[in-house]
Amino acid sequence: MTEDSGDYGRLRDAVGKHMFRYTPAGFASYFVGRAKGTYIYDHNGRAILDFCSGQMCATLGHNHPVVTEAIEQSCRDVLHLFSGLLSPSVVNLAEELGALLPAQLQKMMFVSTGSESNEAALRMAKLRQGGFEVIGLSGSWHGVTMGANSSTYNGARAGYGPAAPGTMAIPGPNSYRCPIQHCRDKCDMTCLDVGFGMYDAQSVGAPAAVIAEPILSSAGIIVPPEGYFVKLKQKCEERGMLLILDEAQTGMGRTGTTFHFEQLGIVPDIMTLSKTLGAGLPMAAVISSDEIEADCFAKGFLFYTSHVSDPLPAAVGLAVLRVMKEENLTERAGTMGTYMMDSLRALQQRYECIGDVRGKGLLVGLEIVQDREGRKADRGLASRIQKECLEAGLVLHAVRQESQSAIRLAPPLNVSKDEMDTGIAIIDQAIRKALETA
Repeated sequence: MTEDSGDYGRLRDAVGKHMFRYTPAGFASYFVGRAKGTYIYDHNGRAILDFCSGQMCATLGHNHPVVTEAIEQSCRDVLHLFSGLLSPSVVNLAEELGALLPAQLQKMMFVSTGSESNEAALRMAKLRQGGFEVIGLSGSWHGVTMGANSSTYNGARAGYGPAAPGTMAIPGPNSYRCPIQHCRDKCDMTCLDVGFGMYDAQSVGAPAAVIAEPILSSAGIIVPPEGYFVKLKQKCEERGMLLILDEAQTGMGRTGTTFHFEQLGIVPDIMTLSKTLGAGLPMAAVISSDEIEADCFAKGFLFYTSHVSDPLPAAVGLAVLRVMKEENLTERAGTMGTYMMDSLRALQQRYECIGDVRGKGLLVGLEIVQDREGRKADRGLASRIQKECLEAGLVLHAVRQESQSAIRLAPPLNVSKDEMDTGIAIIDQAIRKALETA
């Protein structure tokens, strides 16, 4: 199929006639016919490097043979069951994940999406603590379902009516654009003290939880300072709140450890996984302690969907763990992440528009600005860079919120050095072309 073919024209017409436009940017002009490894291929057969890992999910690249084998085997065995039935793949996945986790995180449930896992975590926290007040960080993204979206503070809020009662935001620890205009480049966590002071002033005495991403991805890859989560956990405990960590994008090796909380000096009360656990298939988990699970069960905890504990995605989750171990992908993410950061910082020395390079492992953000000193966001330039990259054969994601403009890069964990070099060269060329058209 080519752009001159009738089938291409029919599909384009069908998009306009039938498809919801669920993102402001709309759909790409090309269709993806197949994908393999770090590449996707459009309807003309053009190879395009995918430095978004799909929707930040395909950590093993596209169509990894071990994953496709697990899918094929599950198709021969069992795909779907009544929610009260369990398959060996579900229990084996729980056991293997448990072996990677501390004693405080051994009970788990498997659902389909990150939004679902966060909904379940919030329900557990409210039931356990007996309150309904939930704190999130400004710039956060936890999903678009009711509870998860109520604690999402990076867009996706206006026009949908009231959020869940008791949800509040505190300033996120963004030292590049300090939300309380206090710090510059080094967060001293005053934002955390100010945020909880505001919570204390508003609370009606019904604390439940704080929900946070270890790295705020949709905010432009904001990495909180060392010690931030130790202090956050302490503030939670002082107020009778549970700490929920949403490791949708940081889990399963992407930041150089299996789970990012291993780098933070704390263990969350509840952790959610999604995206990376399914390596491109809908798969998510809610994980907590024996004590919290037992208390919630005694209080009548209820949360199940049509696809809770489905065998097929659990089989894929097992395949993901197997590949991560056999290919040493967690360590590789750290090594390749350092290489990517060094390469991007070399570009930063050449281009004034790259105000900041930040991240952990293979989760990296570029802050695009009009000038280094003023740091005014340049959303138009970020958009042009993204477009130029796509035309040259590289997919990345530009975040264009009102006060900031960043580009996110999250290649598969098994990206090769040659692929990385190709991607960096495309970014270099794209910035140059985008500046010429400014």
